[in-house]
Amino acid sequence: MASTSSAEEPVLHGPEFGLNEWLVDEQYERYLNDPGSVDEKWRDFFVSPASATGRRERGGPPARNEDAQGAAIKAVRVAALIHAYRVRGHLAAGTDPLAAGQSAGHPELDITAFGLRDEDLDVEFVVDGFAGRTTMTLRGVLDVLRKAYCGTVGTEYMHIQTFEERRWVQERIETPSPRLDRAQQLQVLYRLGAAEAFETFLQTKYVGQKRYSLEGGESAIVLLDALLLRCIGRGVGEAVIGMAHRGRLNVLANIIGKSYRDVFHEFENSVDILSAQGTGDVKYHLGAEGTYRALDGGAIAVSVVANPSHLELVGPVAEGVVRAKQDLAGDDGEAFAVLPVVVHGDAAFAGQGVVAETLNMSRLPGYSTGGTVHIVINNQLGFTTSPANGRSGTYATAVARTVDAPVFHVNADDPEAVVRVARTAFDYREAFHKDVVIDLVCYRRHGHSEVDDPSITQPAMYDRIDARPSVRKLYARALVDRGDIDESQVEGALRDYRERLERAFAETRAPAVPGPPRPVAAAVSRDDTAPRVPTAVPEATVRHVIAAQTGQPMDFTVHPRVLPQLRRRTTMPDAGTIDWATAETLAIGSLLMEGVPVRLAGQDSRRGTFGQRHAVLTDRRTGAEHTPLNGLGPGAAAFSPYDSMLSEMAALAFEYGYSLERPDALVLWEAQFGDFVNGAQSVVDEYIASSEQKWGERSGVTLLLPHGLEGQGPDHSSGRIERFLQLCAQGNMTVAVPTLPGNYFHLLRQQALGEGRRPLVVFTPKSMLRRKEAVSGLAEFTTGSFRPVIPDEGADAQVRRVLLCSGKVFYDLDDHRRNAGLRDTAIVRLERPYPFPEEELGAELARFPRAAEVRWVQEEAGNQGAWSFVRPHVERLAGRPLGCVSRPPASAPAVGSARRHAAEQKELVEAAFR
Repeated sequence: MASTSSAEEPVLHGPEFGLNEWLVDEQYERYLNDPGSVDEKWRDFFVSPASATGRRERGGPPARNEDAQGAAIKAVRVAALIHAYRVRGHLAAGTDPLAAGQSAGHPELDITAFGLRDEDLDVEFVVDGFAGRTTMTLRGVLDVLRKAYCGTVGTEYMHIQTFEERRWVQERIETPSPRLDRAQQLQVLYRLGAAEAFETFLQTKYVGQKRYSLEGGESAIVLLDALLLRCIGRGVGEAVIGMAHRGRLNVLANIIGKSYRDVFHEFENSVDILSAQGTGDVKYHLGAEGTYRALDGGAIAVSVVANPSHLELVGPVAEGVVRAKQDLAGDDGEAFAVLPVVVHGDAAFAGQGVVAETLNMSRLPGYSTGGTVHIVINNQLGFTTSPANGRSGTYATAVARTVDAPVFHVNADDPEAVVRVARTAFDYREAFHKDVVIDLVCYRRHGHSEVDDPSITQPAMYDRIDARPSVRKLYARALVDRGDIDESQVEGALRDYRERLERAFAETRAPAVPGPPRPVAAAVSRDDTAPRVPTAVPEATVRHVIAAQTGQPMDFTVHPRVLPQLRRRTTMPDAGTIDWATAETLAIGSLLMEGVPVRLAGQDSRRGTFGQRHAVLTDRRTGAEHTPLNGLGPGAAAFSPYDSMLSEMAALAFEYGYSLERPDALVLWEAQFGDFVNGAQSVVDEYIASSEQKWGERSGVTLLLPHGLEGQGPDHSSGRIERFLQLCAQGNMTVAVPTLPGNYFHLLRQQALGEGRRPLVVFTPKSMLRRKEAVSGLAEFTTGSFRPVIPDEGADAQVRRVLLCSGKVFYDLDDHRRNAGLRDTAIVRLERPYPFPEEELGAELARFPRAAEVRWVQEEAGNQGAWSFVRPHVERLAGRPLGCVSRPPASAPAVGSARRHAAEQKELVEAAFR
């Protein structure tokens, strides 16, 4: 409870003051001795008739007696009671449809807990604007409080730190809402009927098939309907929905507008197996795009993002999709005309850490989407796990309080309350551009997937569910009893909807009309035969980009440790020493000049983990920021570099979602160290590696993973190239380990400009960033293209040994060969393990005699790295066994001792030449 110890900020005035009897006494004593010594608001309070319950003369000073003091204290206690309802009222709300008829009270809200008694109920008290009144009886106060906070909606908002937002919510929920008019009631009834009939129809026609039904939570369709109606009325042009599988088919059919025939075809398993659609996915994981059409003719574009069974992972993907749409629309950050809606399950919302990561993104510069409406379909059960075993707090939504999001807990069996909450949530998002959470408290009528028996683990709960009518029946009965509609309207709407389903079902079962024979089409698979786009740039472009990146505005003070790096870059083109960071800058800058937007995000990516990039400069004196590559001149696209929060899973999922909507842009996500991508492995597995095969989604997201064993220990060495290569098939992504800045330059440009869009995984260097040999000359940027294999130009047909490798180990091998004066060994670099460059590598191996031994050399342990992937490919090309030089198989990527690492590396390099 708020408090104050100064007369300048009296506790009695404001919506949240608490119970401070000592303060009242102190101020009252001062007032009696000298009325002018206390604040005017205190004087107004003490002369108020209600403060003394009429026991003093109007206009004169109150008598110094216990009655006046007691009245003042009771007024404060009424204020404290109001505050308590605002804070604790949700705990007494009737939000659980399975607890119908049970008393919803809370001891902290009893008037006796505040020193008030029944005889005070009809006494007038000063309430200072509560419910729009100056004074009210205690009975009237309680009536407003119980209706506002203890009905079928419980609201948590007093944790919000901003007074304006708290006041906004208070005014909304403490002011009685008008009842829905007849048209709105019929709209709600129609949506409930559609949701229920759809599920019962599927249950009847496809017995035993999984569908993850919405039965028990049909009000979710009403909620989405109300949100989208609000969008149409307020000028929001599009909504993007991310959700797991429960209720997904219902949403696709009744909100997105997916045809019933298409849904039934999926249940019939009548998908054309000859179509080139990839491996596909189960029906309740699929996404869709459509148009939501209101009954009055309004419409809004709406889509559901495809999502695997990793439940909450779709949240950041959907946020990335929305941010990309907003950026494409040139959203100025005020309109946010695309609404993200993320639908959660209660157990997953409480249990999965990616939820907290996604919430934390909501107000960050590179990730904000202007507020998301989160809907928790609260079945009060996670598969077979009860809340007592699934979360430690009272609510599944507790994590939302960390970002000051208001939470509306609403009883799903009160659909009119659901509509009001939806409207309030949308309006809050529009007013403050912040996330808001709706906890739709409902139940799950069947088992987790309709094929299991939930009464085995929750018998009492399912006894109550079995005895409870559906929300449609309850609402229809209430409307009829109130006289709002008649029984014929109820049954007529439901009958019409069922007839539509039957017609669609009959059409699905009708014999197909034979058509011309179709050729057999292979599943989605791509190779590297697509024509390469030109990636070289004119020398003038190189110099212009470097000049822009190294120049600063007037009166801008570059940090003294950064300035020498920038000055060196100005000399690199003429010296032929263009390093890695400068090559990357050239790739990005040249793309911007060609109108290709670039987004770069990651932990510390603006500066670069290793102090190499400096995409954003910070004024040493003022802290002002300058992004040099946004000064390339008229017509250049925007460069958007962001430091991300300390997250991998949500951060990478966001960039993946962003890339789906921005095929025109180069979207880069950088791990602080390559192994950090471990924290986003499900994003790689479920989305990046397989989304095209499963859902037909093409992403061009690029992962930059610093990689290389340099004695930094197990956790800062390996980006786990073996994991990515194991996922490679059907041309699903590109995996590259470039060793030259020029080759990296062409790789990034090829990714941005090429036609065959697919994810790119680049194992980028650490120590090699500043290695003197790892530089490129100007001609490597103005001519040529990406080379998947870099041959050993100095080797001839006399060599007796060919070493194949990727990454920084090349430089260690080359140093040893040069220092030892060895001329009988060729070192060939495999710069792109996948798609495997058979033609280029085959041509290089053909240069050497068949008797030459071919070895694969890698820094990684034998059970890691690229060895197991490249072996069959190289042996087929070489026509002979491939040897391997590596560290011994190990469970960790590297040793912890730098000294031991150095000894291992020396031994490995020497062994390669034995």
